Amino acid sequence: MYFGSHVSIRNGYLEAAKTAHQKGANAFQFFPKNPRSISVKEFNQEDAKNCKEYCEEHNIKSIVHSPYPTKLIPETKGAEEQIISSLVNDLEIADACGAIGVVVHFGTTKKLELLEGYKKMIRVLNDVVSRFHGQTMVLIENNAGAGSDMGITLEEMAQVRQLTDNREKIGFCFDTCHAFASGLWNGDNWNEVEEKGLELDYFPHLKAIHLNNSKYPFSSRKDRHANLTTGHLTSEQINTLLSSKVLKDIPFILETPKDEGITHEAEIQWLNDSIHT
Repeated sequence: MYFGSHVSIRNGYLEAAKTAHQKGANAFQFFPKNPRSISVKEFNQEDAKNCKEYCEEHNIKSIVHSPYPTKLIPETKGAEEQIISSLVNDLEIADACGAIGVVVHFGTTKKLELLEGYKKMIRVLNDVVSRFHGQTMVLIENNAGAGSDMGITLEEMAQVRQLTDNREKIGFCFDTCHAFASGLWNGDNWNEVEEKGLELDYFPHLKAIHLNNSKYPFSSRKDRHANLTTGHLTSEQINTLLSSKVLKDIPFILETPKDEGITHEAEIQWLNDSIHT
């Protein structure tokens, strides 16, 4: 199985891959550029190429997380063009590094009717993938439901993908904390989630898992990640995911706290120990 965490690109893409490997990981996630900027970045092609080759040599899988300001439902025309250009740039960086996909949160809006919001999101996705010609995919992540009901069901994910012009370029990233917080997964109903996801054609296009526990109870609509062994999800419930056949070969990426006494190295070791017990 593939386990890893989010790592910094402060010293470049190749060093990010090496850092992941040194942590005992065979997967990792990184921001393609400044996580608070949606400016287009001129990146070091050689560094990206070296990162890709290193990952191929060591059988490491990677994904990219789009910067925080990225919104699939931009509020203005000017913001829409900036976000589209930024996402295309993210895809180009990810592709050069050999990453599976670029994770972007499902869109939300309080300024548009829901149907108009969905239409705008699909239009943005269509524009992004039409401008990009590499292999890396856009990976839509489920929301926690904080402040909006959008993006919390598998039906929405599957339908948005189905309605895009180039759906083969669009996949999914499943965040466990978000699923728990939104009311999608209560920790004990994985069989139902799995059955529904297969019926909707969601799981065949799932490319990454954000493996996070939750600091708040089920259906709290609060997006606060906890370390794997300290949140409201039990070890047994997390192990249910690890043993799921539909998640085989998909990278599990930790976005858990690093400053609460538990390191990512320790959590990766815990995951590896869990699948061998």
